[in-house]
Amino acid sequence: MFSALLLSGFLTFVELNCENLFNTVHDSLKQDYEFLPDGSHRWTRTRYWRKLNAISKELISLGEQNGTWRPPALAVLCEVENDSVLFDLTRRSLLRSAGYQYVITESPDERGIDVALLYDPFVFRLLYSRSIRVPLQKGMSPTRDILYAKGIVSGADTLHVFCVHAPSRRGGERASRPRRMHVARLLTSAIDSIYKCNSAAMVFIAGDFNDHSSSPAVRYISSRGLVNISSSATGRHGARATYRFRGLWESLDQMFCSPSLASRLVECYIGDEPYLLEADEKYGGVKPRRTYLGPRYLGGYSDHLPLVSVFEF
Repeated sequence: MFSALLLSGFLTFVELNCENLFNTVHDSLKQDYEFLPDGSHRWTRTRYWRKLNAISKELISLGEQNGTWRPPALAVLCEVENDSVLFDLTRRSLLRSAGYQYVITESPDERGIDVALLYDPFVFRLLYSRSIRVPLQKGMSPTRDILYAKGIVSGADTLHVFCVHAPSRRGGERASRPRRMHVARLLTSAIDSIYKCNSAAMVFIAGDFNDHSSSPAVRYISSRGLVNISSSATGRHGARATYRFRGLWESLDQMFCSPSLASRLVECYIGDEPYLLEADEKYGGVKPRRTYLGPRYLGGYSDHLPLVSVFEF
């Protein structure tokens, strides 16, 4: 088992949309039919375990900083199906030696996807966690819960972590915008309650917000005294954002901090290791090496690249 504390006072936090990390077993309460062995995506156990080890490799590689290696202290994961997937990822994949523990939501999302937090228990001592249910608005489908976790980091400081996967842009950005604003208000309300107890509290928020840094919901979060540390993040190997659609880079993934935590920030960047990229033959440049394109299996990692932030404690 590895401990980030053994190497330095620098801790790495990661956010990654895993692109449909489903298991191969049908959940009778969810619409997970696409990702079954006899579904449209032919999601077999071989493909499932290949995906688990791909995500493991990705997280492990993101632990390298300035010639030294340690597993990221925290990893916020979006688009993971359930507890069994996280068990396989942390106990049975290439990641098993890292000693991660995890918490995960059990959301009412119709497809069954959730958000989860992996954490190194030697660095982040979990005190409490809960799911924050997103009340439905008119015309809104059930969506992912917000995951909240509170813990002691590096043996001294209390850290509040929020994991978010906001509603998609289905139906168009403008038509779906109120749903993401709804989540943004719920998120900041929960953070306000923390600030009422401690105005200098350390808060970290990460996830797939399905919005750019200039979008109304993201700007609203920033206006509530939170610092968007990922707003200008770029990659080191050609990525200009975490997601690419029809040749255009889009940062749908975001990281925010309270000012007290932002003061400890060393850097925030996009983890675009070369093996996570492939040539974009249609539009030029590079794009994320994804697992699927529609129902066509490509065998890659994810359609999103990870966000990486490094803090000094």
